[in-house]
This record gives sequence, structure tokens and C-alpha cells, in this order.
Amino acid sequence: MDKLTNQYIIESLSEKFGEAVQIIGEPHGLLTLSTSAEQIIEVLTYLKNSESLRFNYLTDITGVHYPNQEKEFAVVYHLHNLFRNLRVRIKVFLDGTDLTISTVTNLWKGANWMERETYDFYGIIFDGHPDLRRILNMDDLEVFPMRKEHPLEDPNRVDKKDFYFGR
Repeated sequence: MDKLTNQYIIESLSEKFGEAVQIIGEPHGLLTLSTSAEQIIEVLTYLKNSESLRFNYLTDITGVHYPNQEKEFAVVYHLHNLFRNLRVRIKVFLDGTDLTISTVTNLWKGANWMERETYDFYGIIFDGHPDLRRILNMDDLEVFPMRKEHPLEDPNRVDKKDFYFGR
């Protein structure tokens, strides 16, 4: 294989996993895929260890809260192939009733702090994580601040009215 392309990645994953991996899109050339919480470890292991793909660097793990969707939470993994300078994004959508997904600290040691941060801000539980506790917020904080569960501002504040700013 001369050049690693998004099309080759799609074909390789389709051959290996079939319908378990779906294409979301390619915004700005970044291939974005989705899979289930049950398949994520197998998919990430394949992307990392496959001799033809070699996505060996975990750039980031984060969460997203989509309050108006059926599955309102997503765990997002960004992988980078350092040899071919190509990136891929994998999303796993979770419903609000079960926010549990397997840890990837067995694949990448650096996932430890990324998973802790995602837990800290979104409340997503990484099953099997060696030390899942808050990392940036106070230990006794009872909410997860990145969830879109509360209004951003008090609607009764008068100092934020547009007419004060000539709008």
C-alpha cells in the first residue's frame, strides 16, 4: 500500500467489523466513525495494532452531551497515525441511563488522565479504570459541569439585557 487514505480505512474496518462500524462523515478530511460501547475495545485495538493502519497515538478522549438526541452522550476518541500523519475520530453514543464504557488504559497508558477528565466533566464511567476519580473539580462536587442540564444564565438578571448595550 502506497498511501493510507480514508477510503482504505473504511474498507479495512468494513471488512473486519461489517455493520458494527458506521461512517458519520469526513468533515475537513477527518474521517469520523461510530461504533457501540461493546465493540469499542476491539475496534481501537484493531486500529492500533493492524500493520496496515497503525493508529498508534491516542490524541484525546472526551465527551459530548447532546441533550436533544435519543442517545444524549458520546465518548469521542481521536487517534493519530504518526507514520502517515493521518487522523481518525471514533464516537460511541450512550443513552443517559447507562453511562458506562470500557477503559482503554490497557491500550494506551496516557488514557488514564483523559478518562478521568471525561468522568469529571460528564459523569461517564470507564469500567476497569485503575483510579477513576475527579481530576480537576472538587471531590465533593455533586454535578458534572459540562452536561447541558442547567440554564447558562439567570434569565431574571437585568444587567444582561440587550437594550443596555444598544442592541
